[in-house]
Amino acid sequence: MSWEIQPQLDQLRGEGLWRELRTMDSPQGPLLEHEGREFLNFSSNDYLGLATSAELKAALHEGVERYGAGSGASRLVCGSLRPHADLEAALADFKGAEAALTFSSGFAVPVGTLPALMSPGDTILMDKLSHACLVDAARLSGATLRIFPHNHLGKLERLLKTAQGRVLIITESIFSMDGDAAPLREIVELKDRYGAWLLVDEAHAVGALGPQGRGLAAALGLEGRIELQMGTLSKALGLSGGYLAASRQVIDLLINRARSFIYTTAALPAVAHAALRALELIRGAEGDRRRSLLHAHVEKVRSSLGLEHTSSSAILPLILGDETAAMAASATLRDAGLMVPAIRFPTVARGSARLRITLSAGHQPEQVARLIEQLKLLGS
Repeated sequence: MSWEIQPQLDQLRGEGLWRELRTMDSPQGPLLEHEGREFLNFSSNDYLGLATSAELKAALHEGVERYGAGSGASRLVCGSLRPHADLEAALADFKGAEAALTFSSGFAVPVGTLPALMSPGDTILMDKLSHACLVDAARLSGATLRIFPHNHLGKLERLLKTAQGRVLIITESIFSMDGDAAPLREIVELKDRYGAWLLVDEAHAVGALGPQGRGLAAALGLEGRIELQMGTLSKALGLSGGYLAASRQVIDLLINRARSFIYTTAALPAVAHAALRALELIRGAEGDRRRSLLHAHVEKVRSSLGLEHTSSSAILPLILGDETAAMAASATLRDAGLMVPAIRFPTVARGSARLRITLSAGHQPEQVARLIEQLKLLGS
C-alpha cells in the first residue's frame, strides 16, 4: 500500500472537510486576536468566563508557589500531591458520590475507565451522538458495542432485553454538538429495571446547569442513582483535566487498572489547586451570578432567532446541512469579526453540518446583540 499522503489531503479539501489550526494571539475570552484582527468569540466552551478570571489566575500562581511547576511522576509513583487528593474529595462531594478520580484530560477518563470495567462478553449501549472519546473507549474495552438512535428510549429498552454480561448504558447529559438534553430520568428508570449501570458525561452541563452548577443529574435529583458520573475541568471550570465520580470500589479499581491514569505523569498540581478554587466559585454566589448572565444570553439569542432548544445549555446549533455551506457561513461571520466554527463530518453526521454557537457569562449584552444581528443577515 502506498504511503502517498497528498491524495488524502486533496480529498479532504475537495469534500469541504479540511481543517487547520488558527493561532490566537490573545488570552481566551469574549474577544480573540488573530492575525492582527480582533474577533468576537462565540466558539469557546468557557461557559462561565473563568478561563481568564483574576481568581483562577491567582489560584494558579499560588499553586505554583506552593507545589512547583510539575508533578514529577505518575500518581502511583510519587506524583500524587496534596492538591490532587483535595480536589478529588471536593469533586466527590460536588457530584454526590463516594469518591472521585482525576485524569490528565477529559478524553483520558473513558479511555481508562471503560477497559477497566468492561471486557469481551459484556455489552455497552451508547447514544448515537455520544462524544468520540466514549466511542473510542468502548471499542478499546472489547465489549460488544450497540448504538441506539439519539435519545430513543424504545430502542434502548429493546437492546437492554438482549444484552449480555455486564451492561453499561452511556450518554451525555448535554450533547456537545446539539446542546440538547438526554432524558436522564427515563434512562435511569430503564437501567434500574434491567440491572444495568449508567455512565453520564456531564462535560457540558457542570457549571452551567443545576443547583450550584452541579449538572443535569443534580438538577433532576438523580446523582445517587447514576453509577458513573464523568466530567471535565476544561469547560465551565476554565482549566484542564477530567474526572470520574463513582463508588469507592470503582475508584479503587481504576487506580489499579485504568491505564490512562496509571501510565502518565500526574496533572500539574497548580491546576488541581486552581480547580479547587473554581469549584468554590461555581458553587457560590459568584457562580449563581455568572449562570444567570449565561442563561440570559442564551435566551436572548434563542428567542431572537426562533431557535428550538430543549435545554438551557450554552450550545446553540444552527444546522445548515451541507459542509461547504457551513464553511461559507463561518467565513462570512469571520469577515464580519465573529468567530463561530463550522462543525462538519466526522464530528457530526454527513449532511448535518452546522454552526456551533456557544455563549459565555463573559459576553456583554452588546456583543450578544451583534451576534444576533449578523446571524439574521446571514439568513437574509
